[in-house]
Amino acid sequence: MHESVETWPDGDWVVRRITGSSSTKPYRCPGCDQLIRPATPHVVAWPVEATSFVGDGVDERRHWHTGCWNARGRRRPL
Repeated sequence: MHESVETWPDGDWVVRRITGSSSTKPYRCPGCDQLIRPATPHVVAWPVEATSFVGDGVDERRHWHTGCWNARGRRRPL
């Protein structure tokens, strides 16, 4: 599992790239409002500041399709 910090216009985000092999349940992508099926590679992201105040940022984590995460600067939230 690899984590990095990415800087976007809305702040710094901790980004974890998931291979999908350990994913056993579906998640709803906030970028397209569609399901990310189990075992699908995707991105989990949360604001860096959530890690500072909440501990590990677990309440702020969101699962994104990789393409949706990469395009989020060009799209408006749903």
